[in-house]
Amino acid sequence: MIVERRIVQHLKRMLEKFPVVSVTGPRQSGKTTLLRNAFSEYKYFNLERIDIREMVSADPIGFLNEAGTKVIFDEAQNLPSLFSWLQVVSDERRMNGQYILSGSQSFLLNNQISQSLAGRVSVNVLLPFDTNELLAYGENDPTRMIINGFYPRIYDQKIQPNDFYPSYLQTYIERDIRTLRAIENLRSFSGFLGLCAGRTGQLLNLTSLANDAGISVNTAKAWLSLLEASYIILLLQPYHRNFNKRIIKAPKLYFYDTGVASSLLRIQDPGMLSRHYLVGALFENLVISELIKAMVHQGKRPLIWYWRESNGREIDCIIESEGNRIDAIEIKGGQTYNSDYLKNLKSFPAMSADKIIRKTVVYRGAESTIAGEIEVLSWVDFARKRLPDT
Repeated sequence: MIVERRIVQHLKRMLEKFPVVSVTGPRQSGKTTLLRNAFSEYKYFNLERIDIREMVSADPIGFLNEAGTKVIFDEAQNLPSLFSWLQVVSDERRMNGQYILSGSQSFLLNNQISQSLAGRVSVNVLLPFDTNELLAYGENDPTRMIINGFYPRIYDQKIQPNDFYPSYLQTYIERDIRTLRAIENLRSFSGFLGLCAGRTGQLLNLTSLANDAGISVNTAKAWLSLLEASYIILLLQPYHRNFNKRIIKAPKLYFYDTGVASSLLRIQDPGMLSRHYLVGALFENLVISELIKAMVHQGKRPLIWYWRESNGREIDCIIESEGNRIDAIEIKGGQTYNSDYLKNLKSFPAMSADKIIRKTVVYRGAESTIAGEIEVLSWVDFARKRLPDT
């Protein structure tokens, strides 16, 4: 089954405005399938292949002139010298929509872009399926989503998550991490990744994480940067604009894909998830990552934070929308509504006279309701009403 990805319409608009468009993202997020199906009028070259790289390298200008004005270079980071030639040729032609560059090693691709193509390229990110894209497979149950994750191959090839993720993570560690940074002890890095999963939804305490992993704080910082750059983890920063109260400064740690986190935590079925101490944090992770995907796949910059006072009172998610609205969202992993879910939102301070604050509780139950100024949404209603318009 071919699922039309939400990002396609945004990419087509960018091709009308820039000579070069890039698409990065984690391995297996569906970049190649998207490009070959949605942009079939473009000639496709995979620079993972040694023979193609040698063909381009032998005569770059001749190759680019022969290829024409609509070309896709997949895994483009494998041929760094190409980027300078793309700059020369695209500048000479003065046309938009000439090249699409794609790559799984996002850090390397973006580094080459910033050196040679700055100002000429629209940089975009394709993450795994988002919730609305999964509807094509009839999936809307949050428990299964948390465990299965969102990588297209799981659904397209009907692969069990406990078969997919260990191999995926092993390939990621042995291939991408070794390419990006010389890490001698990959077993230590694997252990570090597992420790990150155990801190899903928690404030990041670098000292504690480094001590538990048996590494220095600086090494922990470097490894977290690698995991961020390769779209494994995301760090949600605190919101503090227009607040007079002192707030906590540490970010909160989440994963871009809950299936990765669940695999690292060895959660294999709904029963294990329901009994796990991180069930609430994983549902929180699901909502946060889906909000980010909804924004990224529309070409928007994710303006999303959390809010936490020094006394521990917290709002899980703050979103600055276009215009004058701010969304304050509390995320609860329970399946039964509880009036305590409203407590933090009720005491949430007014931030600015010119901002409209929309307060929402999202929980794992099936019923939605209104409680005063607060809308209480089931996961299904939240996914159907809010995520498409985020």
